[in-house]
Amino acid sequence: MAKNEFALAFNEMLEEKQLAKDVVVFAIESAMVSAYRRAVSASTAQHVEAKLDPDTGVVTVYAEKEVVEDNVVDDRTEVLLDVARKVNPEAQVGDMVVVETTPADFGRVAAQTARQVIQQRIREAERSNQMQYFERQVGEIVSGIVQTTNAQSTTIGLDMKAEGVMPNNQKIPGERLKLHDRIRAVVMEVKDGTRGPQIILSRAHRNFLRRLLENEVPEIYHGIVEIRAIAREPGARAKVAVSATQAGIDPVGACVGIKGVRIQAIVKELHDEKIDIIQWDPDPIVYISKAISPARVSGVYLVDSENARTATVVVGEDQLSLAIGRDGQNARLAAKLTGWRIDIKSLSEASGDALRKLQGDPELAAMVPAAVESIPQIEEILAKKADNRPITPEEYTALGQFVDRVERRTIQIKEEAIRVEEERITAARADVPVAAFNMPLEQAGMKEHIFNILTEAGYETIGSLMFVLKTDANKVLGLPGIGSKAMQNIEECLAALTFPEPEPVPAPVSAPEPEPQPEAVLEPVAMVAPTAEPVTVEETPATKKQADKKEKKPAEVVEDDEHAKDGVALDELFKMKPEIFQNADGGEEDAAGDKKKGKKGKKKAVELQFDEDLGEVVGRKIHKRGGGDDADGNWE
Repeated sequence: MAKNEFALAFNEMLEEKQLAKDVVVFAIESAMVSAYRRAVSASTAQHVEAKLDPDTGVVTVYAEKEVVEDNVVDDRTEVLLDVARKVNPEAQVGDMVVVETTPADFGRVAAQTARQVIQQRIREAERSNQMQYFERQVGEIVSGIVQTTNAQSTTIGLDMKAEGVMPNNQKIPGERLKLHDRIRAVVMEVKDGTRGPQIILSRAHRNFLRRLLENEVPEIYHGIVEIRAIAREPGARAKVAVSATQAGIDPVGACVGIKGVRIQAIVKELHDEKIDIIQWDPDPIVYISKAISPARVSGVYLVDSENARTATVVVGEDQLSLAIGRDGQNARLAAKLTGWRIDIKSLSEASGDALRKLQGDPELAAMVPAAVESIPQIEEILAKKADNRPITPEEYTALGQFVDRVERRTIQIKEEAIRVEEERITAARADVPVAAFNMPLEQAGMKEHIFNILTEAGYETIGSLMFVLKTDANKVLGLPGIGSKAMQNIEECLAALTFPEPEPVPAPVSAPEPEPQPEAVLEPVAMVAPTAEPVTVEETPATKKQADKKEKKPAEVVEDDEHAKDGVALDELFKMKPEIFQNADGGEEDAAGDKKKGKKGKKKAVELQFDEDLGEVVGRKIHKRGGGDDADGNWE
């Protein structure tokens, strides 16, 4: 085959099979290796590889052989040293070298023996590509053409020459599919089968409606409008709850479109299935009221318990059939959409139930005296209703108010009872030691047959058994094989147990509060006699803080604490630096003021002042001139 002919045929096959070039080349090369092994009966342990030239179609086979010096016994596994060195110049006798070993007529032989292998490898590659592609399409809409249909399923031809199967229970009821019809469906599941991927399609699943809305409503696709919930009965009716993620957007109007053009396109695709678009609301009462649409609701009363969440919906007499729907369809869809169990009652039926509650429960009657006073009027209205006499709008309003009072008070009583029960359970759990929940039941030491019964009932720890006995002992007593004697044994064993005290939690250690500092605190101060050079006063954080609060003014040293308001007491300063108190002739004074050296001197007034030239605090001695008690001194 000429170069161009092979390249054209090769590219045509790639386009037809929708496969990558390297996948097809690998399939052909693998087939050529298998054909070579068959042609020469080569061992599977021998390494063999083939190379295909996509332009010319020439296949070259390489095999690993042992290097021998001059005598080749088996040319399938041995090669001469001279030939081996053409491939690897450093080859030695006994080495293993990969050399070309293409048979002379290999092209014709390969074409005959490798055809089935090539076809099989290409089919495997096709299936692998189909599997990977449709696994990514799970939950998405695909389009196809109806190929066959029967009583069990419909086969639909898809892209990549794949086939999808749509079981009859996944078809829209009443929809008839004809051959060669183009339809859309959602991919539900993809399985790996022996004859390729098994693709399960559906047009009845609620995700099909979700994807249709995303395709038709750009606001949903871009996340401006969010689908909160979908309830659907295929071919009949569907309810969709939507909400807006941005202010000022009408989610219902966006889904319906101008003159309903958007929703009508979806209805047509779903074989005229009716679709109710409602706005989602975080308040369950409002949400349930909208979910019952198109019926108008008079009141919604919720009872949220652990067992079930029940909503009693009261509607007018003329709205009852509309709220329930054909065969209860509207009520079922509303319950699926909201997740609440919905009980729909007419206003007269709800009034009769409320009247019976009020008359049969004295405690409830005592809580709603206004409703008790209106009982005669309610009985009269219900009697008129039973006789098919007309009822005025005012009387309907009275019925609605009566039902509202009784139902709201009933709900409050139930909520209070639930709260009391929760408090009782919490208190019972608090009475059980914490360590008991970590102790296995076998440590209780009860009889073997009792232990086996409790273990089979699901009691694994002593704490769980004690908790049930405190909350509801009848649960244990009602177990098969547990009687009064067994209960006595259980109680005795539990009473004999001791539990370790829980380790006390250490209280958090708080940092000690700093001791209050005196208002005028001076750290060690160095002062010298008037004849010496000025000495710097060390500044501490305490003094610096006070210095920031006060203006920089001299701190005068006074004789006693009584005059130490704006200065430093002489005794305190003496304790810090006794060497600063020196008289003019060099003598020092002790605490009593007696002179140790020289003649007796007088206590000198010392004043601290900031010297701007030196940039530090210095102490100077004040000399009074003129004698007497003149308080004005002059600096030397």
